[in-house]
Amino acid sequence: MTVDDRPAFRCLLLPGWHNSGPLHWQSRWESLHGCERVEQDDWQWPRRGDWMSRLDEVLLEDPRSAVLVAHSLGCQLVAAWAAATRHAARVRAALLVAPADTERADMPPNLHTWRPIARAPLPFPSLVAYSSNDPFASVPRTSRMAHDWGSDLIDLGPRGHVNGESALGDWSEGWSLLNSLLR
Repeated sequence: MTVDDRPAFRCLLLPGWHNSGPLHWQSRWESLHGCERVEQDDWQWPRRGDWMSRLDEVLLEDPRSAVLVAHSLGCQLVAAWAAATRHAARVRAALLVAPADTERADMPPNLHTWRPIARAPLPFPSLVAYSSNDPFASVPRTSRMAHDWGSDLIDLGPRGHVNGESALGDWSEGWSLLNSLLR
């Protein structure tokens, strides 16, 4: 089964800090593929517990299982949520793109509630896709997170933060990665 066979499950988009703008591949997937964005109450001062509660709410609104597609801080949401929720069985898989290193010394105060990074293995299949020149996480730190989460790891090459500024358009490569994860 792939994301294109969707009636059986939902594709939930988990944007990072400040949400995903109109040029971001997540926004494009929302309109192109019918994925659903998990809206948060506060994109500027995100609180980990609030974001985790919101993900639980969205998952429980629909009886179908879901695939999670996270970017940046959204990856940290998946890890923290999976370590604490009673609803992880509702998730089939997770694509984690450009996870932000929230333990870096230069993280802004807005993100301090995201420390420490949740490091428990994820209870569902997952893939971490990273850029070799991501300004928000070094390759060794990203590799460590993927290892701790039990995620497969793929190097996308030098793509910045794999966001709207990376000029990925519809990012068909990412859509293919998601479908291969679900096979």
